[in-house]
Parts: sequence; C-alpha cells; structure tokens
Amino acid sequence: MNKEMRREKVRLLIAKPGLDGHDRGVKIVARALRDAGFEVIYTGLHQTPEMIVNTAIQEDVAAVGLSILSGAHNTLFSEVIKLLKRKGAEGIAVFGGGIIPDEDIPKLKRKGVLGIFTPGTPLDEIIAFVKDKIKPSSISSPLPVLSPSASLRINSVEGMGEDKSGGE
Repeated sequence: MNKEMRREKVRLLIAKPGLDGHDRGVKIVARALRDAGFEVIYTGLHQTPEMIVNTAIQEDVAAVGLSILSGAHNTLFSEVIKLLKRKGAEGIAVFGGGIIPDEDIPKLKRKGVLGIFTPGTPLDEIIAFVKDKIKPSSISSPLPVLSPSASLRINSVEGMGEDKSGGE
C-alpha cells in the first residue's frame, strides 16, 4: 500500500452561516473538494455559528469552510472562531470565501481565518490550499497510541463476570 492510500482522509465541514440563501457556489466548491478526495460534510443554508461549531466538533472535522455572501463576514467568521476556542476546539482550522472586500481580508486573517477565497478563485487553488494547509483532525483522539516499549497491565476488571465463551 502506498503512502497516499494510507493517509487518513481530511474531514471538512462546509457551511452557509446567516440568512444568505445563495448556495450554488458553495455546492460547487464542496463537490470539488469531495472529488479531490476530501470527506466533505455540507450543512446547508441558514446555519448559526453555534450550529456550525457544534457540528464541527461532533463530526471531528479538521477544518470549517464558511461561504458568506451577505456582508456579515467580519461578524460570522469571528463568532465561529470565538466559539471554537470557547469549546476547546481551536485546533479546527477556519477558511472561507464569498463577497469579502480586499481590505477586510488581512483583518480576518489576523483574527484566525486561515484562508479567504473571493469569487472567481479557481477550484484548483482552493483544493491546493486545503491539501497544503489542512491536516487530519486531532481534536479528539479516543485512545492513546502506545509505543512498542510501553507496557499496559490490567490486574483485575471488576463487574465483568466470568468469560463463558471458552475463548482466550
């Protein structure tokens, strides 16, 4: 098995926050990312920042991509980032696109938005950005990985009853 096949898939949440009802572009981006090998979860329209953050955490995504055409980009990006931090999920990257004035892009990046894509950005550029900047999620790791030299000994397990299967 080659290195590419063994690599864990990157999970992305693509969301449309606020009252903006235009979703054609975000669906094209979501489909392109999926076709490029990413696991994409699309939330649909009219999501609140709270809904987006809760879904991102529940789905254990590596990044949230927001599509904002309504002019509320400063408020919505900031609120998503604030809620991720508040919930201990600051390791989830945030990127996005939409109708965002050039003068707002540096401010958004200073607030923690990893990348901003405006209308007309080639899909290949967005895909390359995600491949380069977003790594598989590590916000939740259910079991620690033990090194081969580590030993784990369980002396007793109370309440488990006897093994009647006859197996090992």
